[in-house]
Amino acid sequence: MRLLQVTIPTGKRDAVLTALDDEGVDYVVTDETSGREYTAIVYAPVPTPAVEPILERLREAGIDEQAYTVVMEASTVISRRFEELESHYAEEEDEDRIAREELETRASELAPTLRTYVAMTVISAVIATGGLLLDSPAVVVGSMVIAPLIGPAMAASVGTVIDDQELFVRGVKLQVLGMGLAVVSAAAFAAFVRYAHLVPPGIEITSVPEIQERLAPDFLSLAIAFGAGIAGAVSLATGISSAIVGVMIAVALIPPAATVGIGIAWGLPMVSVGSGVLALVNGLSINLAAIGVLWYNGYRPERWFRFDETRSTMLKRVAVLVTAIAVLSLFLGGVTYNSYQNAVTENEIRDDVETVLAGTESATLLSTEVQFSDQVLLRQPDRVVVTVGVPPENGERVSGLATRIDARIDRTVGRNIETQVRYVTTEQGN
Repeated sequence: MRLLQVTIPTGKRDAVLTALDDEGVDYVVTDETSGREYTAIVYAPVPTPAVEPILERLREAGIDEQAYTVVMEASTVISRRFEELESHYAEEEDEDRIAREELETRASELAPTLRTYVAMTVISAVIATGGLLLDSPAVVVGSMVIAPLIGPAMAASVGTVIDDQELFVRGVKLQVLGMGLAVVSAAAFAAFVRYAHLVPPGIEITSVPEIQERLAPDFLSLAIAFGAGIAGAVSLATGISSAIVGVMIAVALIPPAATVGIGIAWGLPMVSVGSGVLALVNGLSINLAAIGVLWYNGYRPERWFRFDETRSTMLKRVAVLVTAIAVLSLFLGGVTYNSYQNAVTENEIRDDVETVLAGTESATLLSTEVQFSDQVLLRQPDRVVVTVGVPPENGERVSGLATRIDARIDRTVGRNIETQVRYVTTEQGN
């Protein structure tokens, strides 16, 4: 519930109080004695979903932007009329939805000052880079906790749906600045780590599991980003804490940005390309999801005659986001298809080996290992290692087995790949 504190301009007292009476709102009025252009101050406790429609009625009654209107959170209100008002708005409105004015204020507060934003983003990126190079999930998660990235994304989305151009521009600028700072900070720190020999010389960064996860993004990345954007918008619109949701948004942005920096420091452009696409598509998806949720929840411009113009602007921005995501999704689709094809090919190779071995009674299949190329993206199987167990007295009966396995695998894959068959002498005790 909320407590409204509204200053009433001279000559508007009767109209304002009549509007509150019509809405069934309890209120207290005190005279304004400061000698300015206000005649009274009215205090009115209202349910959270009633804030926006009641403020709209008060604007119609003559409360303009020059008057002071304060919306405060109230803990408890004991009043029979308040209970009736609460029941009325609980039926007509979403009880958890905060007013447009509160939404705008929360979005502004979530976008921190430039100095704080820069400092926290740089620190977060450096910690994430260290966590990735150390292959430490705990450190990477810690970097997400302090990343201040939820504010700019929500500010840009709120600015779009309520027609606040200043808030939108600020959100966009902070997002671009934040991602740029994260990449540059990560690259600088990773270069320092590399040339100061703080990691073993010759380390293969593409083999580090925490880094591998960000190199070849697929369509599941979109689901994570959309989920983060939806959660961010819901938490903002309902007035609940955004801290945990902010971590989720940072999950989609900080580690990929840090991986881009690592790729730059190690001179591996394909590492930066894959993780860069992931960071970019995640950022765009978060914004798109947040705009959709806020518009669906009924947030609109303050002035009704701006509605059509705002909707047109929003649709243009959504179209830009959708187009960009669709283009980047071609990359995600290629990676997803490549992963699927590799999994199918690996299963077929294993089936081929089992089929050939099934016709050789004197040999037992111990293992089949399919090795892929060293490419960061669009990998292909290029070597198969088959380990076969052979009894000591029947070793000569498996001659030609390697040739048959190799020919079968080449037909399945459609090209010549290296096949190695290793024989292990096996004995079975009584």
